[in-house]
Amino acid sequence: MSALGRVVRSGAGRRRVQSAVIGLATAMAVTSAVLGGALLVASQAPFDDAFAAQHGAHLTVQFDGTRDAAAQTATAPGVAAAAGPFPTASLTPEFDGRSLPPMTVVGRTGPDGAVDDVTLTQGRWTTGPGEIVLSADGEIAVPPGNRVRFPELPGAPTLTVVGLARSISHTADAWVPPELLPAAHFQMLYRFSAAATAGQVDADRAAVVVKAPPGAVRGAQSWLTVRQAAVRATALFVPFLTAFGVLGLVMSVLVVGNVVAGAVGAGTRRIGVLKALGFTPGQVVRAYLGQALIPAGVGIALGVAAGNALAVPVLHETQEAYEVAGLAVPPWVDAVVVAGALAVVALTAWASAWRAGRLRTVDALAVGHTPPAGRGRWAARLASRSALPRPVGLGLARPFSRPARALAMFTAVAFGATAVTFAIGLSSSLLAVQTARDHDITDVSVGAPAPEPGARPTEDQPIADPAAVAAAIAAQPGTRASYGVAHGAATVAGVTGSAPVTSFTGDASWGGYELTAGRWLSGPGEAVVPTAFLTATGTHVGDQVTLYVQGEAVTVRLVGEVFDTRHDGMTVYTALPELRPDTFYVSLRPGTDLAAYVAALNPALRGLGVAADAAPPAGGSGQIAVLSALTALLSLLLVAVAGLGVLNGVVLDTRERVRELGVFKALGMTPRQTLTMVLASVGVAGLAGGIAGVPAGTALHAAILPAMGRAAGVTLPPSAFTVYGPGELVLLALGGLVIALLGALLPAGWAARTRTATALRTE
Repeated sequence: MSALGRVVRSGAGRRRVQSAVIGLATAMAVTSAVLGGALLVASQAPFDDAFAAQHGAHLTVQFDGTRDAAAQTATAPGVAAAAGPFPTASLTPEFDGRSLPPMTVVGRTGPDGAVDDVTLTQGRWTTGPGEIVLSADGEIAVPPGNRVRFPELPGAPTLTVVGLARSISHTADAWVPPELLPAAHFQMLYRFSAAATAGQVDADRAAVVVKAPPGAVRGAQSWLTVRQAAVRATALFVPFLTAFGVLGLVMSVLVVGNVVAGAVGAGTRRIGVLKALGFTPGQVVRAYLGQALIPAGVGIALGVAAGNALAVPVLHETQEAYEVAGLAVPPWVDAVVVAGALAVVALTAWASAWRAGRLRTVDALAVGHTPPAGRGRWAARLASRSALPRPVGLGLARPFSRPARALAMFTAVAFGATAVTFAIGLSSSLLAVQTARDHDITDVSVGAPAPEPGARPTEDQPIADPAAVAAAIAAQPGTRASYGVAHGAATVAGVTGSAPVTSFTGDASWGGYELTAGRWLSGPGEAVVPTAFLTATGTHVGDQVTLYVQGEAVTVRLVGEVFDTRHDGMTVYTALPELRPDTFYVSLRPGTDLAAYVAALNPALRGLGVAADAAPPAGGSGQIAVLSALTALLSLLLVAVAGLGVLNGVVLDTRERVRELGVFKALGMTPRQTLTMVLASVGVAGLAGGIAGVPAGTALHAAILPAMGRAAGVTLPPSAFTVYGPGELVLLALGGLVIALLGALLPAGWAARTRTATALRTE
């Protein structure tokens, strides 16, 4: 090994604390960068590749009227390619004697085309009027070879499933020969010259509407909506991982610069010795550069491994959605992150090591370890005149003799407090989101199953009458309010797949449905829907939407936007008299005993064939659990880095002051007083860092939370933003002091245990 190599190895081995700080800070930044980059790339790449290969439709539009009226829109401004018109219908099929969810059926002669080149995943395309191809991504799972009946078509034909196909644009749930469908509704598919943003797609849609007859456009679906739904599971993680990655990167730069600068300052005499032995300025710079790059290299390796491991559970949903085996972090993401981290560490360390190379040999050999005389004397005099105990005063005055080192501690604590504030706010917001997501949060639930068509009541199992159930609930003492819920399914004009319908009997506004815009529905003809529904249909609060429920067209006005992530945010909440309630939810008056209420209500319900029970607890969310776990892990890493940053500064300070500590001990300072003095020396930096970190953390929370909502395609409820209370902010500010004290505890203990004679003869 060369002399330079031995110097590098010796320096890295002697400064184990500083090496650990550099390694952990670098690992933190690399972990977040790898995880964020992997999610950003791996979530979007499968969809984008499939969309390009299939010439996916930028816009899918449903028209009412004639075939020619729909066909003339193919020449609208901006249209690069068009396919159709294809006849389409919303149908509710039957399989094995039971009704299936409603589906959008399109008539196409073949899977190929200039737009939406459908890919067969199993079987073949239709060759005759008695066959059907189902969507491989649809809700209806009927294997090829089985037969499906369509009672709403003329002659109620029974069609044989001959294949499964995938449309990356989600233009249909099934395809049949065109002659099977009535020529009343038509579908057109478009590709545009510019459709990369929502604004461009809106402009393209407006051009199509202008080209069509008035009132002919019944609905439309943007490819951006489909894309967002496809990448929602992983895109949700990108904003908060980016925030942690930036925090980790900045802390890495600050910590590496501080550690190397501290090593240069503490090893000035050693630098003089190296130069006296013949080391050139360039070799000295490379020596200190190597002492930073060795632990940084270890941290980078650990960060890459951790980032790849943490990406596995998050990418699982994307892997299943596209049937991609072994979806993992792209190698080039690892390479870019590694190269970037090495470059940042090298540049930061070089800037600090450059000072070591510039030192003259004579000056380096002659310099002492103590700060220049007079620096911080005013603070020491001020502390001596105060009523504080002498050890506390000496400790509080110490940072002013080394202002650069104190500033480094302050910065480390500030970033740690920022991370903690952001993490606690994010966890509280996720809890608020979980609460808002869990609807029908009531005290008691009453099951009232709706009868099957043609069913007859029997003595053993009478059919429940919803009106009688509601009356029995209202008559029971202790009832504060109740409402009934019916569940169904519908198709929406222009959007494929079925949309769940929840119909209410009574006022359900108190049942945990948190609105983000508009108001709650007041009766039939009105509906509230989630953000994803508005995005998918291109509508806004105040617009009208046509639903096809049980084969009938129902027009509702959207009066509110509700926070809801279930069923991909496509549930329609409305009041449809034709749907019978299957469940009732009851809220009790304050002070009512739940068990006694249920026991008293059940005898009245027994004759109706239903029973009351305590409402089940709210369910959890896998995504929120993963987010919370990642937030806790990354926050702990940042706090550990902040604490080690303080530890590094205090270690350098106590080594510098070891002879001064010996003098204090000789004059009668006890170990406990020594411990108090060292801990007090970080009090100002810790408290100031905590006070600075709290507003930075709240600002970061206010910026990242809406970005996460946009990535998930939802408008977050107001309760997710108002998560910080005054008392909580005060405690978070004091958390900076806790971080500083924990970081200083080990070197303070070493200083307290040092023997007086040993400290006095240390040079």
